[in-house]
Amino acid sequence: MNTKGYIFDLDGTIYLGDQLIEGADAAIQQLKTKGHKVAFLTNKSISKRSEYQSKLKKMNIDVEIGEVITSSYIAGLYLKKNLSENGKVLVIGEHTLVEEIEDAEVPITEHFYEAEYVLIGWDRDFNYSKINTAFQAWKAGAVLIATNPDKTCPIQEGEIPDCAAMIGAIESVIDEKIKVIGKPSQIMLNYVIDKVLDLPEENCYMIGDRLETDVRMANETAAVSSVLVMTGITDSSILENSKDKPKYILESVKSIDTL
Repeated sequence: MNTKGYIFDLDGTIYLGDQLIEGADAAIQQLKTKGHKVAFLTNKSISKRSEYQSKLKKMNIDVEIGEVITSSYIAGLYLKKNLSENGKVLVIGEHTLVEEIEDAEVPITEHFYEAEYVLIGWDRDFNYSKINTAFQAWKAGAVLIATNPDKTCPIQEGEIPDCAAMIGAIESVIDEKIKVIGKPSQIMLNYVIDKVLDLPEENCYMIGDRLETDVRMANETAAVSSVLVMTGITDSSILENSKDKPKYILESVKSIDTL
């Protein structure tokens, strides 16, 4: 059998808020029954991998912790690899992001002048003081990175602002682009393909509802097939006007086995 790997976005693809998208659980189980591999990939940094695992299991989706990859988890791996011997990271984000970085055994500081890196994540308590802290750290020589560039997060009631709001506020004062570790970064995709799925790129599909993250990330790795589902952020108008075009379009993830 030609084993395939299916990388699923979560919000807008598998569920909306706490509501499972109809048929998603059965579709994933069918893939696993056929011997294919799956992984779940999210840019959200406000929950830990274990929390996503629990949420999916409550939705009747059987998932191992190693199959759940978050932007904060990838950021922890990146920082552990790139920090100097005595380097420290200043985290601007919610407590779950801090915990993920601590779990990666990355030293954290609350003092801008000690920071070699500043990691920025979605932060619902973001304020002027945090902008200033990031700015002062940057002036002192710190490298600024972010978990994800999402403008909004889909919820049952619509959308709410995501990490792009934090990035935009800080970029406007440093006049410099902040490096993104999560989708659409190849850092994230390469980890999932190599370490989680362990499959050739041409056997892998990236399934998501966002053109500028999910689809773009797959398209920038030519061998990975991009699959857009119409259950989240993207509608026909957005698709028509975007430069990021998916290889496949599905009404929902429940049709994934038709590819």
